[in-house]
Amino acid sequence: MKSPINIVILAAGLGTRMKSKRAKVLHRAGGLTLIEHVVNAASGITTPEHITVVVGCQAEQVKAALAQSGVRFVEQKEQKGTGHALMMCREALSTQGGLVVVAYGDGPLLSRVTLQALVDRQAAGDRAATLITTRLDDPTGYGRIIQGKDGDVQSIVEQKAATPQQLAIPLINSGIYCFQADLLWKHIAEIGTDNPAGEYYLTDIVEILNRAGHKVAALEIPDSEELLGINTRAELAAVDKIFRDRKVRALMLEGVTIEKPETVTIDCAVRIGEDSIVGPFAQILGKTEIGEDSRIGACSIVENSKLGDRVQVNPFTSIVDSQVQADAQIGPFARLRPGNRVGPGAHIGNFVELKNTQFGAGAKANHLAYLGDAEIGDKTNIGAGTITCNYDGAQKHRTRIGKEVFVGSNSTLVAPIEIGDESYIGAGSVITAAVPKDALALGRARQVVKEGWAAKRKKKK
Repeated sequence: MKSPINIVILAAGLGTRMKSKRAKVLHRAGGLTLIEHVVNAASGITTPEHITVVVGCQAEQVKAALAQSGVRFVEQKEQKGTGHALMMCREALSTQGGLVVVAYGDGPLLSRVTLQALVDRQAAGDRAATLITTRLDDPTGYGRIIQGKDGDVQSIVEQKAATPQQLAIPLINSGIYCFQADLLWKHIAEIGTDNPAGEYYLTDIVEILNRAGHKVAALEIPDSEELLGINTRAELAAVDKIFRDRKVRALMLEGVTIEKPETVTIDCAVRIGEDSIVGPFAQILGKTEIGEDSRIGACSIVENSKLGDRVQVNPFTSIVDSQVQADAQIGPFARLRPGNRVGPGAHIGNFVELKNTQFGAGAKANHLAYLGDAEIGDKTNIGAGTITCNYDGAQKHRTRIGKEVFVGSNSTLVAPIEIGDESYIGAGSVITAAVPKDALALGRARQVVKEGWAAKRKKKK
C-alpha cells in the first residue's frame, strides 16, 4: 500500500501587519480566500481527508470558507509559533506514517507542481526531510539556508541572528517542508522556546534532525514568486495582480478576446468560451460561466452567474447570481439582482431591474422597468415604466404574466396577481385583479378636460 501524504496547512494566526479585524487567510486574491488557494494546490497531490488545516483566530470563519472542501481541522487555541502549530497535529497524524508536508495559509501562489516536486524529492531519497528554497536578489527579512559541502541543510539562520557572511547568502527558507513522518513526530517535542519571543519555531527542527544523525535536503525552485507570503495590504494587492494577469493570459490563449486586458478583473474560477469578447474595465467574478461568442460590455459586472452562447451584455450592466440563456441581450445600464432566469433570445434593456424573476424566451422589457418576484411568459412585451409591486410591507408576492402578453407603458401590477396569455394591459393602468386570457384590462380614471382653465388661472395672479 502506498504511504499516505499528509499535508498540514498552518492558518491559525490573525496577521497583525494586515491591519485588519479579519484573519489574514480570509483575505482574497484572485477571487478566492488565501487559504482556498493553498487547499486547492494541496488537493492536487492528496485527498481531502489527508489535508489538515490548523486554525486558531476566527476558526469558525476559516472552517466556513473551506466547508465544501472536505479537509480536516485542528485547533491551535494559543498561537505559540509554527512548531507549536505542528505539534497540535501529532495526535491526529502520528500513527499514519508516510510523509508530512507543511505549508502556509498565507502563501497562495504555491503550485501543485511544486508541491509534487517536493514530495517526489523526499520520497526518492533517504533524507529525514526536504525543504523548499529559492534564490533572491534581495533576501532581506528571510532566514538563510546554511548548507554543508554535500549540499544538505545544516541549519536555518534568521535575519537578526545572521553574521555578515551569512547575510550574503541568497538562498532563503520558504518554511515549506516535507518530512518523513516517523522522524518528525519522534523529534518534534525537542523544539524549545529559547528565543526572544518564547515561541516554538519549526525552523529549529533542521538542527535537531542533524544532531540526531539525519540529513535534510534542499529543493531549490527557480520561480521565487511561488513562495511569496502575504503580510500587508500592499503584498495582497501584488499577489492579486499576479493571479489576475495569469487568468487573463490563460483566457486569451484559450480563444477569448479581452480588450485592454490591463483594465479587466477576472476571478480565478471564471470560465469563458471561445470567441467571446470582454470589454474594457469589465469585472467577471466568482464562479461565473460564459458560453461561446458572447460579449461582456465595458464596465459591466457579472458575478456567480451562468451565461449561454451568443449572449450580449451591453456596457454598465450588473448581473449577479442569475442565468441568462443563449442569444439574450442585456443592458446597457440593466441590473439583474439574484435569482433570475432569462430565457433564450430575451431582451432586457436600459434601466430595467430584475430580481428573482423568470423571464421567458423572446420576451422583452426594453426600458425603465422593475420586475421582482415575477414569472413572465414567452414573447411577452413589458412597456416602459412598468413595475411589479411585490412587497406589501410584510411579505413578498409573485406576479405571473402569461405568454404573448402586451403590458402598456407605466403599468403598475399589484401582486399577487395573474395575467393570462395574449392579454393586453392598457398604458398607465393599476392592475389589482386577475386578467383572463385574451382580455383587455384598464385601470385608470377617465380623462377630464376643462377648456380655458389655464388661462383663467393666469388672470387671477
